[in-house]
Amino acid sequence: MIIKEFRILLPISVEEYQVGQLWSVAEASKNETGGGEGIEVLKNEAYEENGVSGQYTHKVYHLASRLPSFLSKVLPKGSLEIHENAWNAYPYCKTVVTNPGYMKEGFELSIESWHKPDFGEEENVHNLPPDLLKNRDVIKIDIADDLIKRADYKEDQDPTLFKPNVQGRGPLTKDWIKQLKSQEHGQQKADGRCKMPHMCAYKLVRCNFKWFGLQNIVENFVHKQERRIFTNFNRQVYCWMDNWLGLTMEDIRRIEEQTQKDLKEMRAEGCIRGTMSDE
Repeated sequence: MIIKEFRILLPISVEEYQVGQLWSVAEASKNETGGGEGIEVLKNEAYEENGVSGQYTHKVYHLASRLPSFLSKVLPKGSLEIHENAWNAYPYCKTVVTNPGYMKEGFELSIESWHKPDFGEEENVHNLPPDLLKNRDVIKIDIADDLIKRADYKEDQDPTLFKPNVQGRGPLTKDWIKQLKSQEHGQQKADGRCKMPHMCAYKLVRCNFKWFGLQNIVENFVHKQERRIFTNFNRQVYCWMDNWLGLTMEDIRRIEEQTQKDLKEMRAEGCIRGTMSDE
């Protein structure tokens, strides 16, 4: 099993990101759905377990026409319905992706996320035991300076071009992290504050694919795709800031409820408008 920890640095506070990522997930979901495929929300409800409360969601991704070519040769048509179960007890979240209808116990992708007000320098935020920590790869993602595939690039989702309505929050330079660290250090000496907030999303990704002969190929492919998804999605979160900044969690729950209804209608009659994104 391959284990990677992606650390996504963002010029957003931890509190702001809770709203921003949920708004962006709802928005991106509508761009994925239509023509009988896309995202179906089965459950979106509050939960409490062992004294921890949060929001539980169960989604199904209907993605038969979006398979990678090497998988389309192996899997029969109509077999790929990906189930995503997520427990959002922010600032900690856990997502488990499976294919119970076909691969059953042969495939599981888990993503555990911690959101911290730092620069991604905490060594073991997920409290991994020594044996797993030794095999974990750490990959830092800079939304303003990571390589983007030409097919993924959108000018209106480029953090180096986007200028938020809030003064001092962008556009981001290629060395915005270095500048912010220097700024924070100097301002902490003066008044303990930093002009631009920042945070890191620590995402621990474990992929377990048990089909003989395909394990390494599929697990490496999944991790490569997760990096791409994390990068593109968080570029969106930042560049959509003017839409979600100032919203409350009550606003978000109303938006999610309406989005659930919209997705059901779009799957029934629309056309697919995009490709899959993730939080």
